[in-house]
Amino acid sequence: MGKDSADGRSPKELTGVLLLSVFTSALGSLQFGYGIGVINAPQEVIEMHYARIFNIAQSETMAGNITEATNPLKYRSVIVYWTLSVSIFCIGGMFSSFFVGYLADKLGRLKAMLAANILAIVGAVLMGLAKLGPSHILIITGRAITGFYCGLSTGLVPMYVGEISPTSLRGALGTIHQLAIVIGILLSQVFGLDFLLGNDRLWPLLLGLSGVPAILQTILLPFCPKSPRYLYIKLGNEEEARKSLKRLLGTSDTDKHIEEMKKEKKEIQKELKVSVMQLFSLSRYRQPIIVALLLHISQQFSGINAIFFYSTAIFKQSGILYPVYATIGMGVVNTIFTVASVFLVEHAGRRTLYILGLAGMFCCAVVMTIGLVFQHTFTWMSYLCMSAIFIFVAFFEIGPGPIPWFIVAELFSQGARPAAIAIAGFCNWTCNFIVGMCFPYIAELCGPYTFIIFAGLLFAFTLFTYIKLPETKSKTFEQIMQEFRPRGSLAQPRKASDTELEYLGSTEAEVSG
Repeated sequence: MGKDSADGRSPKELTGVLLLSVFTSALGSLQFGYGIGVINAPQEVIEMHYARIFNIAQSETMAGNITEATNPLKYRSVIVYWTLSVSIFCIGGMFSSFFVGYLADKLGRLKAMLAANILAIVGAVLMGLAKLGPSHILIITGRAITGFYCGLSTGLVPMYVGEISPTSLRGALGTIHQLAIVIGILLSQVFGLDFLLGNDRLWPLLLGLSGVPAILQTILLPFCPKSPRYLYIKLGNEEEARKSLKRLLGTSDTDKHIEEMKKEKKEIQKELKVSVMQLFSLSRYRQPIIVALLLHISQQFSGINAIFFYSTAIFKQSGILYPVYATIGMGVVNTIFTVASVFLVEHAGRRTLYILGLAGMFCCAVVMTIGLVFQHTFTWMSYLCMSAIFIFVAFFEIGPGPIPWFIVAELFSQGARPAAIAIAGFCNWTCNFIVGMCFPYIAELCGPYTFIIFAGLLFAFTLFTYIKLPETKSKTFEQIMQEFRPRGSLAQPRKASDTELEYLGSTEAEVSG
């Protein structure tokens, strides 16, 4: 295997068709990132537009901050519709994450992405026409449909890229998904500048631009080859799989790759599919699924999306003179450390990076709280708070950002992997929604002490990760599963465990081992 790996690093494997296919599929990830960040910069102008809908006079607003003095009920309506505009995006993704596997198998990877693009374009058109109708309804509906698209895209893109990538390049090309997301966030922040599109006249265009990557992807997808693994393993069409491989690799020598797929197909046939209920009921999978879910919960409840969704408002509250530019600076830091994480993940262990990331974010959350509490006493505290936010984002991207998305595949075998990825994706989107919906109310209730709540959660997540998360780097699935088994269980194997393994289609060697 070491030989193949070394030989596999030949530049010939990185062909123009492969690069085109990865770039085209990653446009879906770019749109996901754009959807996360686009609602941030124009918060004030959209809130003022909502205020006009509820007949709150211009004199009752102060630079976009609507006062409660005249009509608290109308003010509350603006807050409710604004938070719903932000968080409804996650509800769409939450439900569509369950349909990724079905759609990918039913239509194929490319056709599934094409079908999903219809949702992206419809959502973008609704948001782009927001000024021509009931704005709050059009924005909320458009964001929900776009979120539904993004839930599909976050599953389809890594799936397709992983299946078309040569083994030696799979890790490097797999990180393009996360990189495209943060580039999408950065683009939305730049376009959201007041002198570009983030103003009262052009904000619908800013929201509507989210459909551009989907249109470009729709044009390019017909030029991309189908997934050879889908063609061979799912459809059993070896001839078409070889044609696809020839295009991707730029060579007619496809025997090695077909042999690899044959082995993979045999492994899949040995193991029955595991349902979501069985992940929790069978002792073999209970601990891994709990760890996987806690990693996704820790990613979202770390407070990172409170930063991404509301950073402009947070910077403004902390006394930064140009909060929008601070938000763009945060996006640049986010992108730089996402690129850095590609190399760190290859050289350091997943467990080490995750613990380091959570512990660093905990320290930053404490510093943020101190900065917000004392900002009126010491003017330099505003810049301390801004620096803490930048470092908070950096620590997120070296561990808690990318790792939960791919470690689930490392914790589970072929039979359990689809169900585990589905439930982990649902959990991630659900937590994302809770944070997006509740953060404004928590901020209003707790004031400058808001991030001390996230600090407490981060401390608990760091302890959990230290105690429960095994290292998965360079380990086989069976070696990872060994980490979850109680000590002494191998010496005296229980009959119930053997029955579970037989039910899951394990080999005789696995059962006896």
